[in-house]
Amino acid sequence: RNQRRRPEKRRMASTDPRKIAEVRDVHRLERIGAHSHIRGLGLDDALDARMVSQGMVGQNSARRAAGVILSMIQEEKIAGRAVLIAGQPGTGKTAIAMGMAKALGDDTPFTMLAGSEIFSLEMSKTEALTQAFRRSIGVRIREEAEIIEGEVVEIEIERPANGQAATFGKMTLKTTEMETMYDLGQKMIETIQKEQIQAGDIITIDKSSGKISLLGRSFARSRDYDAMGPQTRFVQCPEGELQKRKEVVHTVNLHEIDVINSRQQGFLALFAGDTGEIKHEVREQIDAKVAEWREEGKADIVPGVLFIDEVHMLDIECFSFLNRALEADSAPIVIMATNRGITNIRGTDYKSPHGIPLDLLDRMLIISTQPYTQREIRKIIDIRAEEEDVEMTEDAKELLTKIGVESTLRYAIHLITCSNLVAMKRKAQEVDVPDIRKVYSLFVDVKRSTQFLMEYQQEFMFSEVHEEEDADMPQAKEG
Repeated sequence: RNQRRRPEKRRMASTDPRKIAEVRDVHRLERIGAHSHIRGLGLDDALDARMVSQGMVGQNSARRAAGVILSMIQEEKIAGRAVLIAGQPGTGKTAIAMGMAKALGDDTPFTMLAGSEIFSLEMSKTEALTQAFRRSIGVRIREEAEIIEGEVVEIEIERPANGQAATFGKMTLKTTEMETMYDLGQKMIETIQKEQIQAGDIITIDKSSGKISLLGRSFARSRDYDAMGPQTRFVQCPEGELQKRKEVVHTVNLHEIDVINSRQQGFLALFAGDTGEIKHEVREQIDAKVAEWREEGKADIVPGVLFIDEVHMLDIECFSFLNRALEADSAPIVIMATNRGITNIRGTDYKSPHGIPLDLLDRMLIISTQPYTQREIRKIIDIRAEEEDVEMTEDAKELLTKIGVESTLRYAIHLITCSNLVAMKRKAQEVDVPDIRKVYSLFVDVKRSTQFLMEYQQEFMFSEVHEEEDADMPQAKEG
């Protein structure tokens, strides 16, 4: 039940002059994750947080603060800043970051990184951070492409009598002002047959690559069929000439450009995953070239977002690198999250708030998250039950809410799917209180697990509590 297959409808390419989108049917396998229900930050136009919206519940002040940062990123008024989301475990810090990622959309680069990842990679810590920074900086490259856009009037394909593939054909295209016949070669005929293009379709043909994109059907042909699928899209017949020049925009990140230029296999290195360390000289040359493109008006820099979760896991070397990296001209927004209080800075004996040096904390905008109320926990359980496709009685939801308040929200959410499996076993349509009680007895939360350890700690290996008691006993006798 944790996996659902959702067929995507055929998406027609946008008629936006800057894009020529590829049309294909996509079947994707969606996995239900801890934050898969989040669609955005759930703010209105005035950046006020709605109580329940886009999968987000509560944390109104934190969401509003994130919304202010988000609007500045979208207007490209902020870059090279650091934001810290600090709060207790299970208060929605990662959820806020995920909401920001969803709200930014695909055009703005968003890189997620856990603090401990840096130590497990086969490269230096500073190289891992540099690559993460450069993944978070987008380059929007503009180029002009010659295209043919028009309505298909007629397609004639001559099929050989011996049954071989057709090698010659003719296609007539028209706009509101002109009509032209084009000869078709074997590759174009194969593409037309694959895309099932027929008379009445509005298409674009990229002259450089020969790629055909289907935009929709002409309004003039809307009465040709009595029944049509919901995905059928009607567009106006293009105006002007058939051959046009359109601006195409490609968005890539700096790390992709680094890899392509630093490896012999070039573009294929991105798929191999073995990017390794990249020389500083290569990056300098790429930065100079991108700066040249900017001056010529061929490209724009898009500062994105780098999200570092569990930032207290970084050590003093990483923090000093972040201090310098944030001052670079093309630095992204760095959002960090931590659940630590006053603790040691990793790699030193010094204590600091959140385990982060004070000079770096001084550069940050700090957003704090508050524990969820009982009412908010109930709303979250409603959303997660719907996301995991689990039917529950009101009494079962109330019991889960009570468990979430007394133990932790994460523990209560974990019980949703488990209780659903128990309900399915007894062939019930929805989860009820006995199912929750059953899984509550099977899976213990942290408090009950700790209590069990305290009672039976002598039976466990390497028990520190046991050793401390043994050390205290001789002193008691001496006294």
